[in-house]
Amino acid sequence: MRARYGVPLGITAVGAAGLAYAVGFEVRSFRLRRITVPVLPRGMRPLRVLQVSDIHMVSGQRKKQRWLQSLAGLRPDFVVNTGDNLSDPEGVPEVLDALGPLMEFPGAYVFGSNDYYGPKLRNPARYLMEKASGRHGLNGNAPAVGVVHNPWTEIRDAFDAAGWVGLSNTRGRLKLDDIEIALTGLDDPHIKRDRYAEVAGGPESGADLSLAVVHAPYLRVLDAFTADRYPLILAGHTHGGQLCIPFYGALVTNCDLDTRRVKGLSTHEAGDHTSYLHVSAGCGTNRYTPVRFACPPEATLLTLTPQAP
Repeated sequence: MRARYGVPLGITAVGAAGLAYAVGFEVRSFRLRRITVPVLPRGMRPLRVLQVSDIHMVSGQRKKQRWLQSLAGLRPDFVVNTGDNLSDPEGVPEVLDALGPLMEFPGAYVFGSNDYYGPKLRNPARYLMEKASGRHGLNGNAPAVGVVHNPWTEIRDAFDAAGWVGLSNTRGRLKLDDIEIALTGLDDPHIKRDRYAEVAGGPESGADLSLAVVHAPYLRVLDAFTADRYPLILAGHTHGGQLCIPFYGALVTNCDLDTRRVKGLSTHEAGDHTSYLHVSAGCGTNRYTPVRFACPPEATLLTLTPQAP
């Protein structure tokens, strides 16, 4: 009996332990990623940018709220929120409570599909099938029907009241003492709300630094921003793959970005220009798949420094 059933039972035990770890520990094991990006003009002082993304707040997630509140202790120069704040139509008060201390700093934001629409239960294997077929979100798939509409305007109004700059298919500026930051953003490409023609033309003159911001890092968007010569693009959406294989990495990105660049700092080339790309793995999950494995939830503190001589 031992010889016959020992291996299957062992595999089952390992699988159960891994699931318990993914659900019970790692999904709440919040981390801060710190990176340095040399994109500033020479002679300019370094800037500290806090990027938060993919919070996917569900009512009752107190530990996540406290952790997000604690990030204000980093004292960033400004905050960039790259969307998907909700995974529960009732979660708006918790989102605003969690981000309240950060809203004391200058900031900018874009929205993702989960800000607009409530989550739906779906088979996780569909992400693999979508990767194989090259069909992601509404990009090539039929439009969503029967979806729950989230109260996203309440978040928008609170962000705007705090002075954060909305960047949905538009441009905006942040003034940091004697430094002016120009930002260009898009609405979520994952649900075909991006309108690059409305913001095309590249960095604005007169700003000390220009940044590009989008929720989902689809290649058409990265190509456009890079060809327009933005030095740095900030994005989220991928959850870093969410369920990764140790020593291998992510299996999917939930968009057409390659898995090698699913999270962290990389570069993107288009035309004759190369831009830095930072993709946040985010700090939440869809409420119906509350697991992470080999991919802890995170926020990122980016220190922007002058370019090398």
